[in-house]
Amino acid sequence: MAKKNVRALWAAKIAGRLPKKKGAEILLPGQGKPFRGVVLGIDPSLRGTGLAVLEIKSNASERLLYSRTVKTNSKHPMSVRLAEISRAVTQALVDYSVDHVAIEEIIYVQNNQIAIKLGVAQGAVITAAGLRDMPVFEYRPLKIKNAVVGFGRASKEQMYRQISGLLGLKTDLPSDEADAAAVALCHAHNHRE
Repeated sequence: MAKKNVRALWAAKIAGRLPKKKGAEILLPGQGKPFRGVVLGIDPSLRGTGLAVLEIKSNASERLLYSRTVKTNSKHPMSVRLAEISRAVTQALVDYSVDHVAIEEIIYVQNNQIAIKLGVAQGAVITAAGLRDMPVFEYRPLKIKNAVVGFGRASKEQMYRQISGLLGLKTDLPSDEADAAAVALCHAHNHRE
């Protein structure tokens, strides 16, 4: 396909002018088949790891199957807290026949202690998925907000309202679960096979 035609297709896609085909996706050059299946989105943290399992049938059919916040007791040893997170992830993988795991990438934080705690929580999540041979995909916070709201600098409140709307929820999810659902939606909107 000529370079000019590709640019025209992308411009039409961005402007929302591509023709809709019933039951079919229009793919531009360089795009693969859109993700379809069950994705476990995870927002890792020692204080409250958010989990959200979404079933993706099409761009317009995204359904929340399960969500949970794994709150660990700060008085317990680190090994106990990480095991609790790992068990919760493993249980979700088993109970919902998950195809992919998507997690929020660790962002820059000024406090080294917070960075370490986020890193070990993320390690528990990745290990649980790895032990079940699950592919793990990481997404930056700006990419997640952009995929859900269309603006990388959107507020958390804007993102939570959009998630509720996209998933047809009557009330907003708790913050950690909403963050996990946003990660799963980001994966559904960006991953190509």
